[in-house]
Amino acid sequence: MHGLRRFLLVHALTCLAHGSEIIDGEKAKENSLLYMASVQNNRGHVCGGFLISEEFVVTAAHCDSDLKSIVLGTHNLKDAKNKTRNIEKQYKHPSFENVGRGNDIMLLKLAQKVQLDNSVQKIQLSRSEVNIKEHMMCHVAGWGATKSKGRVVDELREVSVSIINLQFCEKEWPGLPANVICAGGYGTRKGFCQGDSGGPLVCNGMAVGVVSFNKNRNCAYPDVPNVYTDISKYLPWINTIFKGRKHYE
Repeated sequence: MHGLRRFLLVHALTCLAHGSEIIDGEKAKENSLLYMASVQNNRGHVCGGFLISEEFVVTAAHCDSDLKSIVLGTHNLKDAKNKTRNIEKQYKHPSFENVGRGNDIMLLKLAQKVQLDNSVQKIQLSRSEVNIKEHMMCHVAGWGATKSKGRVVDELREVSVSIINLQFCEKEWPGLPANVICAGGYGTRKGFCQGDSGGPLVCNGMAVGVVSFNKNRNCAYPDVPNVYTDISKYLPWINTIFKGRKHYE
């Protein structure tokens, strides 16, 4: 039965795609969400991400697509000039195989430290003891299309989403991987679309999740919850990457 559940999940994810799309959201307010990052390759935007220190950005492991640079400090990707930082090294979680098996998280080390100022700030990560309750209102942000098969946009958008009970999510997602959070995309038009990947799920001002997957290419909206990697479960790994530091600050 476990094998069947896993097959159903992988089958549902076969149309997963990169990009960054927010559904039924609005343009982010200026001078807000200063931690947001656009993760890019030579062709442009690939995934979202978020700054957690002067040296590191978090994104999703499945965003590994010849990544070259990161844009910080702007809501409009047309204004990316002089705001692009090169990626020095990628740290994909060692247990990641595909989104269906979980561990969909990756750290990107910048070639040079970022100077924190009024346009660029880091965001605090959730601790393991943080209690993410059902129906808690959080938000997710990203750049991109606003409907199924739509074209990407340049201006950062955000949308509020509600935390969904994990046991319910497991019933709706046969074979749901461990260490995830579900929010938005079920019983509402609000949520992310194929591949607002790598962006943060933010609750009470802290990054609690990393956008991982939803269902097929349906952003109208699908009948299953959106799924995020639970950051609190990966703090020991993050701390290890941070050159042996005991904390990520």
